[in-house]
Amino acid sequence: MDPLTDAGITIVGAGRLGHALAEAMRGAELRVRGPMGRGSNGEGAEIILLCVPDASIADAARRIEPGRLVGHCSGASTLAPLAPHEAFSMHPLMTVAGRNLSVSFAGAGCAVAGSTERARSAAIALAERLLMKPFAVADADRDLYHAAASMASNYLVTLEAAAERMATLAGVRRELLAPLVRAAVENWARAGGRKALTGPIVRGDLATAERQAAAVAARTPELLPLWTTLAAATRALAHNE
Repeated sequence: MDPLTDAGITIVGAGRLGHALAEAMRGAELRVRGPMGRGSNGEGAEIILLCVPDASIADAARRIEPGRLVGHCSGASTLAPLAPHEAFSMHPLMTVAGRNLSVSFAGAGCAVAGSTERARSAAIALAERLLMKPFAVADADRDLYHAAASMASNYLVTLEAAAERMATLAGVRRELLAPLVRAAVENWARAGGRKALTGPIVRGDLATAERQAAAVAARTPELLPLWTTLAAATRALAHNE
């Protein structure tokens, strides 16, 4: 039986993710209230989903009336901050930038957990109703999992911002780099690791790589430590896989 049948859901936390999930759940024909402010006690709903910062989960959970399924959307936190509630978590493995409410979660991974089989089933059902792919992460692996997610999303943006600065100094607009970025990501998604690498390092073109490094040192010296670290990591990837 679908644990979401006739269940009312209240989303607590009116940030980007709370708004996006509320809109997506309504689109999936779920009965949703919110997103509500962090002081909500969850009255009138069987399932409460907290979309608040990690440091605020425990405080928000204490305000929820007993007897409800209470979940959070943190990738790094275990279920401990939700005690003593029957607890679950669902962490969409995707980014929600800005206040764009029309976010599709379809196809994204979703890390799920539950303190009981009923809670775990609810987390899986919510993920699947939004067309996400649920998977489990052990508590001991949460920090590493979240680090991987941050590197794959936030650090990628940091890297592309550095590339944008170099390109701008060379008179090239950011949008002209975008097809290259998309192709590189798609190549990595399809083939992974070394098979997705292109460029002078993987070709063994040391002279070109040295000219690139010299240009970075001369024109954007503040980016040289990042460039040097990435070049060394790329050489290791190219030669060790």
